[in-house]
Amino acid sequence: MRAHPMAGDTVLAVLLGLIDMLLFVADQFAELPELPPWYVAVPINLAMVAPLVFRRKSPLWSAYVVLVVSVVHATLMLGIGSAAGLAMSIYSVVVYAGRRQGLIFVGAVVVSSAVQLALDQAEDELVLAIVFLAFGIALCWTLGEFVGARRAYDVEVEARLHLLETERDQATRIAVAEERGRIARELHDVVAHAVSVMVVQADGASYAIESNPELAQRALQTISETGRGALGELRRLLDVLRSDDADGEPRVPQPDAHAIADLADRMRTAGVPVELETDDLGDLPAGVSLGIYRIVQESLTNTLKHAGRGATAAVRVHRTGDLVEVLVSDDGAGRIPQLAGPAQRLPGGNGLIGMRERAHVYGGTLDVGPAPGGGWQVRAELPVRLDK
Repeated sequence: MRAHPMAGDTVLAVLLGLIDMLLFVADQFAELPELPPWYVAVPINLAMVAPLVFRRKSPLWSAYVVLVVSVVHATLMLGIGSAAGLAMSIYSVVVYAGRRQGLIFVGAVVVSSAVQLALDQAEDELVLAIVFLAFGIALCWTLGEFVGARRAYDVEVEARLHLLETERDQATRIAVAEERGRIARELHDVVAHAVSVMVVQADGASYAIESNPELAQRALQTISETGRGALGELRRLLDVLRSDDADGEPRVPQPDAHAIADLADRMRTAGVPVELETDDLGDLPAGVSLGIYRIVQESLTNTLKHAGRGATAAVRVHRTGDLVEVLVSDDGAGRIPQLAGPAQRLPGGNGLIGMRERAHVYGGTLDVGPAPGGGWQVRAELPVRLDK
């Protein structure tokens, strides 16, 4: 009925109309002399219940049409449609049009009912009719107030949830942009380092080209390999670069995968025992090596923050062919608070966003979630793409 309100209201209107028609047929069999003919009663009954179909879509005009028709319907004593229709209309106006319109409509109902009571009711039935009218209006008004307040509360909650989702999405986009800018700055340093190496080697080759041709040849080979790697990093830099708002920030040498041992030592000093297991990573591209280091660094930082006291961590970095697998796990009872869903869905948290962006820059994958044996784990796979 909430999804299709007019369908539900149509059912109510049909049921109310059938009840009135059954009462009319019963009165016909009883041969009551004051009954109108059927060609008068049937249209009035239909006119009485038809506006109720639109009581939620257009509550005001539906209510006033019911009020007008109810005067004729009640005067001809055609059933309970007038009383039930007015009750439903009072409720609908309070819920869907507001208290002010509800008070105006109730005033109109009271005036109309008072005139009818004064004309039609005997003196001994007048008090009972007034009590019944007051009780009915109070009951419908109370129900309307309750449902209207609940409906307004639901609308407010839905609006706030929508606002929170919008703010969260906006914060995530800002965090992604900031992290991509940070990655771009780091890749800029990698490229700058490669170009510096090329310049130095080129200068050395120019001096040794006549006196030591072999040394010059090795220098040129180094320039060629370094240049290819720098071109690859430059392409990635242009992919992730979003702004140059970091101008003026100090440039420092960027770490690589070989610095993970020093990182593990610092974490042990901070109070987190770290078990380290790495392969000989060899000649990884500088950007990939930096990405591996940052993923391990962020994972261990989360362990330090959220795993709790007494937790231990394990770092395993293995290279199989052209694929490097990074696995960082802990046995703590804590949980990264930003992560509330499956590991592949990272709804928030700058650290998690940063790890995801770093993995995606190099065409890799990142999974974050509870470890099978308890605790938490971060697993990343990064392809090694040596540009030749």
